[in-house]
Amino acid sequence: MTPAIDSFATPAMWTGFIVFVLAMLALDLFVFGGRKAHRVSVKEALAWVIAWICLALTFAGLLWWYLNDTQGAEIAQRKTLEFLAGYLIEQSLSVDNMFVFVMIFTYFAVPPELQRRVLLYGVLGAIIMRAGMILAGVWLVNQFAWILYVFGAFLVITGVKMLIFAESEPDLEQNPLLRWLRSHMRITSGFHGESFFVRQNGLLWATPMFLVLILIEASDVIFAVDSIPAIFAVTTDPFIVFTSNIFAIMGLRALYFLLADMADRFHLLKYGLAIVLVFIGGKMLAMPWYHMPIQWSLSIVGIIIASSVAASLILSKNKHESTGESS
Repeated sequence: MTPAIDSFATPAMWTGFIVFVLAMLALDLFVFGGRKAHRVSVKEALAWVIAWICLALTFAGLLWWYLNDTQGAEIAQRKTLEFLAGYLIEQSLSVDNMFVFVMIFTYFAVPPELQRRVLLYGVLGAIIMRAGMILAGVWLVNQFAWILYVFGAFLVITGVKMLIFAESEPDLEQNPLLRWLRSHMRITSGFHGESFFVRQNGLLWATPMFLVLILIEASDVIFAVDSIPAIFAVTTDPFIVFTSNIFAIMGLRALYFLLADMADRFHLLKYGLAIVLVFIGGKMLAMPWYHMPIQWSLSIVGIIIASSVAASLILSKNKHESTGESS
């Protein structure tokens, strides 16, 4: 059976959403200090996290209102829940990207005041790449119905691998992409503000900031390979897939600045994310025999993520108290 991938979205809705995203990026870059190097405070990051969550929920409300008025309450409820489930899945899986950002910035010793702009460009590149990958995924699902089962098996295998290697730390020094860049480019020894390239003695040199940007973009490609198939377990509507992905990506940068300094307190979250991947993959593989209601999927993913976060905080607190007593 070929899955239905017809979308309710009109060209005007696609255009409006893309204009909204571009407008938010422009505001960040030209109005809210995106062009000025500064250290993002916890207060500023928290404000942006809350803002993006509120915007996503507002979008869900507008989506329900539009569909309820044009296509009826049943479709409005189903599509809105699909968006919320997709957003929760994408936001949860993107948190794993946050750990990679911490590793990259720590490895290159990027000053906090120089991190904001490179992440902004990283978000812009991620949006473009995600759009292409989503379109490719939708085309594959439309042409080959069985590809959903391939996605499901891939997610299960990926989730199991994450569980097995959750405690292992990648060695950036041995990263093939980084080694290739270093052997094929002139790279300065230190940073030059937020610049990606500088001229020295008439020659163009890349700065370490350019390497940081490339690694951030590469990490998003890797994580998109997991997250985009995952959302097809919830919906094959390209508009829902795209909007939920973009809202998660846009909020990731603020979440990084909010949680980066205490990322080690959420070490059990990796296990939660791995379980989410196994659950979603299993759900896709079971589709011929059982279709789980979207409300259940949303609840189960929420419970898994909330439980792993709570367990991480409790374990971290107990470890801190134990260390304090012993000292």
